[in-house]
Amino acid sequence: MDFGISFLTNNIMLPILDFFYGIAPSYGLAIVALTLVIRVALYPLNAGSIRNMRRMKVAQPLMQKRVKEIQERYKDNPTKLQEEMGLVYKEFGNPLAGCFPVLLQMPILFALFATLRGSPFSDINYDVNVQVFPQEQIEQIQPQIFSTPPKAIYVSDGSHFPISAVIPGGSKLIVGEKTDVRLQTPDGQTIESLAAEYNDDPTSFQPRWEVIKGETVVAVDDAGNLTALSPGEATVRVQAPGLATNKGFLFIEALGRVGVTGEDGAIHWDILVMILGFGASLYLNQVLSGQGSTATDNSQQAAVNKFTPLIFSGMFLFFPLPAGVLMYMLIANIFQTLQTFILSREPLPENLQKIVDAEAKATAIDDREVLPFEPGRSKKKKA
Repeated sequence: MDFGISFLTNNIMLPILDFFYGIAPSYGLAIVALTLVIRVALYPLNAGSIRNMRRMKVAQPLMQKRVKEIQERYKDNPTKLQEEMGLVYKEFGNPLAGCFPVLLQMPILFALFATLRGSPFSDINYDVNVQVFPQEQIEQIQPQIFSTPPKAIYVSDGSHFPISAVIPGGSKLIVGEKTDVRLQTPDGQTIESLAAEYNDDPTSFQPRWEVIKGETVVAVDDAGNLTALSPGEATVRVQAPGLATNKGFLFIEALGRVGVTGEDGAIHWDILVMILGFGASLYLNQVLSGQGSTATDNSQQAAVNKFTPLIFSGMFLFFPLPAGVLMYMLIANIFQTLQTFILSREPLPENLQKIVDAEAKATAIDDREVLPFEPGRSKKKKA
């Protein structure tokens, strides 16, 4: 049994998606609800990471100074060095502690991302590789069913099934042989029969077949009937349509739309707005978490922090994602920003608050303007 991303998708994400779609028949609202449910469920893990990052931001300068002193003092005594380092981590916290909550939630976030890139939000492709042999090698071919890994396909709103691309006699054919490439469940029920049973308009759900490699090797018709023409290798693509690909939500014209510009060069303003919103929310989140501050960072790190939102936003221009996925990322980032804002108002631990107060006091003294007639200024001039 698969307990990976597909397991989380099929047993957590899709049931939640179906539940909310059953309440309000809108795939856009279902994406919003699914995103919020997952982010709320992960709130404690994410909060731990944000708190640790905030604490490390305050403690890092003093912690680095303390670590350097300990390393110099006990460089010839590994046992004592390890003991003192443990005391430092106990006082200031372990910098790596914030990584564990992130690692724990990554599989769930990957599964959520995969869900929104799958059916019903996108057309799903199955690429089937076929080998064709000459007639004289017929005795060397042993018929054996070929099947791709199953994918969850929505044949109607709220009804999805595990579907594989199957060639009953196998993917090794003899010139002149005829077979078919079908989409079916593990128990043999075809996708066409499922659409006829569950979809009020079965004609709106029609799989598509095409040869994307080796057009002279095999031929396939609109019903998936495959004919071997000549020896060689070929790839047949079977596409199951996404029911929500062309459905809109609010200002989004189509949840399955990909790219800032269309084939005719027209700008997709809905995609552009979400990309810009993602970058703005990412920048705001950096400011709230302290990553945008340059007071304690070197110039190189400050530059990296400054351009990170631009880099990530620009990445979606060259590696486009479906509108539904961008909507999820924007909502998740806004949620993250609000969470960071709330946690930034929490009081720091007493030992770290003392560090903050000491730094504020030192900064106030350094920044205090000394008037020309003050005794201190005149004495410095004479010196």
